[in-house]
Amino acid sequence: MHPTGKTGILRILDAEANRAAEGLRVVEDYVRFVLDDRHLTELAKHLRHDLTAALARLATTDRLAARESESDVGAVLANPGPHRSSPSDVAAASFNRLQQALRSLEEYAKLVDTAMAAEVERIRFRSYTLQRAVGITADSISRLAGARLYVLVDGGADQETFAGLIETLVAAGVHIFQLRDKKLTDAQLLARARTLREITRCTPVPKSVVTHSLFIMNDRPDLAVLSGADGVHVGQDELSIKDARAIVGPHSLIGVSTHNIDQARRAVLDGANYIGVGPTFPSQTKNFDSFTGLDFIRAVAAEISLPAFAIGGITLENLPQVTSAGLSRVALSGAIVNSTNPTTATCDFLAKLG
Repeated sequence: MHPTGKTGILRILDAEANRAAEGLRVVEDYVRFVLDDRHLTELAKHLRHDLTAALARLATTDRLAARESESDVGAVLANPGPHRSSPSDVAAASFNRLQQALRSLEEYAKLVDTAMAAEVERIRFRSYTLQRAVGITADSISRLAGARLYVLVDGGADQETFAGLIETLVAAGVHIFQLRDKKLTDAQLLARARTLREITRCTPVPKSVVTHSLFIMNDRPDLAVLSGADGVHVGQDELSIKDARAIVGPHSLIGVSTHNIDQARRAVLDGANYIGVGPTFPSQTKNFDSFTGLDFIRAVAAEISLPAFAIGGITLENLPQVTSAGLSRVALSGAIVNSTNPTTATCDFLAKLG
């Protein structure tokens, strides 16, 4: 290759390496300082470090010798670009800049170092996964900003009893309902789901930070779609987030039960909108072989900003332990549904959750 051509390639690689590193730094600052998310910050940092390692195959002296910042014709064409209205807009633009730079790096690196080109390609695909996790985390924080109290209900003795309970709890201020019942037939479960949807859609939540209660269907994305639910919740042994998303569509909420920090991290990368964290304590309504306890809550609170609901045996008595461990969102059933006065119990929980 003629020296002029090689110099031109080095100029491209140098410029795109700088663009990619700058874009990653802007993204890292967003997840660190705006989302306050240690998990996503670490992922961004690892990407940046791996990009630096890949680019180390190019001699720094060669890059600097080829650099012509002052005479670069592109500098004359520079413009301030579109207006940014929020930090998330800045992060989104930086992701686009990063990925464009990585693609250019990958293609031109094939002319000088195919191993480096292959590594840059892997980094580019990892950036797509990070972008999805960051975008969904930011969106979910916004959509669930006021949701603190999440109540799991079964289908009850009959349709009328079920409807009465839901009306009572909506009026009391419950933010999210999950319908979970393994005993009803599909037809009965769908009828209950449609009743729950109708009540939550038509009844505003009084004196609340949310306008209407959300409805999540447990384990059945098909029934979530048929009933018009706001989303679906899946466990570790049920449908994957990918499969559930294919059924419920891009706008529906998907929650995932997690029992250790690795599962919680994986849920973020897989595209969950929120996670259940537990089981924390022994439960009145479900048997567990073991309990994750407060340490798991502390671990999630320390590094994950995706909305997280502590679950498992939570009562008014042990709620302060949960909030002190770092989570201010809880999912529960028996402490409200089986109480002598569900309205009072709901109000007591809401008062303590703030």
